[in-house]
Amino acid sequence: MLKRTIVALILVPLLFIVTLWAPKIVLAVFVAAFSAIAVNELLYNTKLVRHPRMLLYTMVMAFLIPLWNYFGNSYAAALIGMIVFYVLLFGELMLAHTKIPFSQAALCMAAGIMVPYLLSGLVRIMIMDDGRYFIMLPFVIAFASDIGAYFAGVTLGKHKLCPVVSPKKTVEGLIGGLLLAVLGTVIYGLILQFAFAFKVNYFYVVIYGLIGALGGVFGDLSFSVIKRQTGIKDYGHLIPGHGGILDRFDSVVVVAPLTEALLLLIPMAV
Repeated sequence: MLKRTIVALILVPLLFIVTLWAPKIVLAVFVAAFSAIAVNELLYNTKLVRHPRMLLYTMVMAFLIPLWNYFGNSYAAALIGMIVFYVLLFGELMLAHTKIPFSQAALCMAAGIMVPYLLSGLVRIMIMDDGRYFIMLPFVIAFASDIGAYFAGVTLGKHKLCPVVSPKKTVEGLIGGLLLAVLGTVIYGLILQFAFAFKVNYFYVVIYGLIGALGGVFGDLSFSVIKRQTGIKDYGHLIPGHGGILDRFDSVVVVAPLTEALLLLIPMAV
C-alpha cells in the first residue's frame, strides 16, 4: 500500500503537467508510448504472441495511431498504414505458415489497432475546442470509480459481481464506484462553472459519471478475463505497486472514448 501511495504521489502531478500545462503534442507522445507498451503487455506478457518481428510491427502500429489522431486523421495515411501492417503480418505468416497460426496475426491486428485507437480518445479530446478543459474528465471518472468501488467493496461488499473473472469485485463496490464517479463529475462541473465561466448541464454531468463508470468497470473486467484465461496476475511491473500499463489504465481504455463520444453528442458544458 505504501509503494502504491508513493507512486501515486509521483504520477498524479506528472499527469497534471502533461494534460494541463505541457504542449498538446506531449500528451500524444505519452499516449503513443503507453499504447505500444500496453500492446506488448497484452500480447507478449500473456504469451499469446511471442514472435519478435510481429510484436515489433504491432508496437510500432500502436505507437503511430495516437500520433495519427493528433496530426489530423488523414485517411490516406490510415489506408497506407493499414496496408503496410497487413502485408508485414501476413508476410510473416506466409514465410512460416507451419509455425505461426493465423490467430497470432489476428491478435496482432486486433490489439495493434483497437487498444491504441481507444486510448487515443484522450488525444482526440485534447485537440477538441476547449479540449484542455475536458481532458482530465476521463481520469476523474475512471479513478473516482475505482476508488469508490474499492472502499465500498472493502467496507460493505457482500454480493459478488463477477466471481469467476474478478473475485474481489462486488455489487456494493459497483454502486460505490458509480456514486463517487457521479460526485467527481459534479465537482468537475462546478469547477468549470465557477472557475472558468462555463454553462454546465448537470443532468448531462450525471449521465457522464454513470455511463463512464459503467464503461470503466467493463474495461476492467474485459482485461481481467484475458488475465484469467492466460494465467497471469498482472500485465507487467512497469508501475511499482500497480502492475503494468493495462493494470492501471484498463478502465481508461473504455472511459476515454466513451467520454469523447458524450462530449460530441451531449456536451456537458459550453
